[in-house]
Amino acid sequence: MKFHEMEIKQVEKALETDFSTGLTTEEVKERTRRHGYNELAEGEKQSALLLFFSQFKDFMVLVLLAATLISGLLGEYIDAIAIIAIVILNGILGFYQERRAEKSLQALKELSAPQVSVLRDGHWTKVPSKEIVLGDILKFSSGDRIGADVRVIESNSLEIEESALTGESVPVAKHTDCLTNPNPGIGDMENTAFMGTMVTRGSGVGVVMATGMKTAMGQIAGLLQSAESQETPLQRRLEQLGKILITVALFLTVLVVVIGIMRGHEIYEMFLAGVSLAVAAIPEGLPAIVTVALSLGVQKMIRQKAIVRKLPAVETLGCASVICSDKTGTMTQNKMTVTHLWSGEQTWSVDGIGYQPTGDFYRNKQKVNPKEEKALQQMLIFGMLCNHSEIYQEEDEYILDGDPTEGALLVSAMKAGFNRSRLLEEFTIIKEFPFDSARKMMSIHVKDRQGRHFIVTKGAPDVVLGICESVLWEGRSQFINQDKQTKVQNAVNQLASNALRTIAIAFKPISSNTIILSEQEAENKLTLIGIQGMIDPPRPEVKDAVAECKAAGIKTVMITGDHVITAKAIATQLGILTKKSKVIEGKELSQMSVDELEAVVEDVSVFARVSPEHKLKIVKALQNRGHIVAMTGDGVNDAPAIKAADIGVAMGITGTDVAKEASSLVLLDDNFATIKAAIKEGRNIYENIRKFVRYLLASNVGEILVMLFAMILGMPLPLVPIQILWVNLVTDGLPAMALGLDQPEENVMKRGPRSPNEGVFSRGLGWKVISRGFLIGIVTLIAFIIAYHDDPNELEYAQTIAFATLVMAQLIHVFDCRSEISVLSRNPFGNKYLVWAVISSMALMFAVIYYPPLQPVFHTLPIEAEDWLLILGLSSIPTFLLAGSFLLRKTK
Repeated sequence: MKFHEMEIKQVEKALETDFSTGLTTEEVKERTRRHGYNELAEGEKQSALLLFFSQFKDFMVLVLLAATLISGLLGEYIDAIAIIAIVILNGILGFYQERRAEKSLQALKELSAPQVSVLRDGHWTKVPSKEIVLGDILKFSSGDRIGADVRVIESNSLEIEESALTGESVPVAKHTDCLTNPNPGIGDMENTAFMGTMVTRGSGVGVVMATGMKTAMGQIAGLLQSAESQETPLQRRLEQLGKILITVALFLTVLVVVIGIMRGHEIYEMFLAGVSLAVAAIPEGLPAIVTVALSLGVQKMIRQKAIVRKLPAVETLGCASVICSDKTGTMTQNKMTVTHLWSGEQTWSVDGIGYQPTGDFYRNKQKVNPKEEKALQQMLIFGMLCNHSEIYQEEDEYILDGDPTEGALLVSAMKAGFNRSRLLEEFTIIKEFPFDSARKMMSIHVKDRQGRHFIVTKGAPDVVLGICESVLWEGRSQFINQDKQTKVQNAVNQLASNALRTIAIAFKPISSNTIILSEQEAENKLTLIGIQGMIDPPRPEVKDAVAECKAAGIKTVMITGDHVITAKAIATQLGILTKKSKVIEGKELSQMSVDELEAVVEDVSVFARVSPEHKLKIVKALQNRGHIVAMTGDGVNDAPAIKAADIGVAMGITGTDVAKEASSLVLLDDNFATIKAAIKEGRNIYENIRKFVRYLLASNVGEILVMLFAMILGMPLPLVPIQILWVNLVTDGLPAMALGLDQPEENVMKRGPRSPNEGVFSRGLGWKVISRGFLIGIVTLIAFIIAYHDDPNELEYAQTIAFATLVMAQLIHVFDCRSEISVLSRNPFGNKYLVWAVISSMALMFAVIYYPPLQPVFHTLPIEAEDWLLILGLSSIPTFLLAGSFLLRKTK
């Protein structure tokens, strides 16, 4: 039998403790020795040194390190130093990111109460929460954080807020009775308090039944340790690209060696020439430019109110096909709000956002003045009086101090123009009968200025209705007959069917000399005024964000610990739940294997009453179906699924430290709509990465081919190694970075997410790289042949002509890379950063050619003015020859 199923005396016996005196000091020492401290275990930590060196395991980095070694052996020390500097810089950036990424368990530990009140040796004393042991008796009251999992043995109006574990925004009333359900969810364990949750009302006493890793919080910590971080699609694509590049490099090396030997050259000479080409095939600046592009994207996303914690994950949102979102605080405002009120067959609706005390009242869609509606006015006034909450303003934000349900009643009255301070000048509260989870109501005895006395009661409608003998109907009090009781019950059911939490308000006049001593005397023969219906409403902007995600081919799935009726209502309002989609509850999910869930998961839009284990199962099932999954959330209960998802998104305001540390992306405004902006930016970043991969590789293909063809033709090399390095790291680098800042194309959010299996060279990118690279190589070689043919003794001048032609061909080609279609399909000056980068690269080229101190370093000579006509004419061919074919197709 489990503790929640036992009677209190059975719990005392099972835990071998004494509720009257607590454990002895010796018992505490023995249990600590047996079970350990009440703290969350940490996984093995990787040392900082090992973490740093792990940055160099990446395949592309290994290729670059090999290129460094080869460059050094060939005596090209400048090349070697430049490459190794880039590799180390890239490693430092990766180390810095990952060093901050594994703090989830530390944040979990900090959620534990630092000090708790415990009964030992017959005395109450304060001890650090880590010293709590099984069988300890704990005392807690409003504002305290629970130090371990406890079975409640005393409850005085005890309510505990458990949203970090369950996702529910409404505090749970706790009692001491045993539960009949053998396997309740965390949200249904009303006689249990959990480690890390907060007492919001009342006080209680509990006996510790689980500590450390055996608590509900500890089980989540275990899930967090075992949840594997996913490799992002970008990382997979770059690894694929690295393998392609090394394959190409090896092929070229072999090809050059074979051709050279066949033409009678020395094997050693040809081997060095082939290796030089292999080094040229690798774009040394690619990893650095990818990192810079991601960093620039991060800066743009901060302006969109999204903080990226893990750089490679930026673009993952761009290919997300499913967003699994928590409901409470993510899609909803996490602020209980009265939306409907009912009294005597009259129903009013009230609008407004959150705790802001402004809103209008409507009846039959017609705006009304609530102070002219007698029953409505009385219901609002009494709901405000029978209340402990306060609403205060901080700058532009209204903040609740107290219970969310009472806060909703307070705000509904404030919207009608009532003020609690002024009401308390008109009414005097003589006595209060606090809320009790057994009675499910609260009552006050008040006196007004005229000396009239009233009992005012608020509570669960079914309970309040049971102690009412009359109801306000058509402006006067009428006896509750069977017909009226049915109508009241129907009204309650109608509100509940719309996922509204309902609170009944009732009263009775009493004589001034009546002394009310007990709840039983106060709470009887009341007159029901009406019902207030409240809900944690959706954020206004979320519906449009969900619709835009749908247009972009991204499915939104709501995953919540809340009740199924509430989840359905919110999901329907937001357009997540349609007639064709399904809803699955946690109980059903528990009985399903991952394979069974996989079979139906595509049709499910809402998961309700779920546990942390369920969230992990859902994420895994979607991933197994080939989806790239983004998981949003704010609670401790969301953290394992956030970490296991392809990209985890945490809320910055309401999110726990645990959720933030497990995430890749943190939303500063807790706004689901910000995810849409992040997705758009993520898609654009990936497209921009494709653009500069296309640009860099086409440029490198041009460099390789001009050298290869010259060798085949038995000519001197048109470019010296330092010129190739200059082009790769400087002339290529600036425009490539500027491409990383390119604006998204208009249809970026109107097309489906790309397949996670899509290669870097998909959608014709491979052909564009080869065709443009081929033309760049050919025109560079032609320029070299013309110049070399004119004066064979001026090899350096011919190499300078080839160098300038190669640079200009690439700088013109970079504008072609902005579009998947043609250079003519987008405004060439639409990216001002690119324009300045091209101008800067041209200035650097002119410096190398015309600045005397640099000429011997780069083996260049000043170019005559008339030769620039040849250079510009040839360098325009690769881009505009293909642009012309685009125009012909468009004309046809």
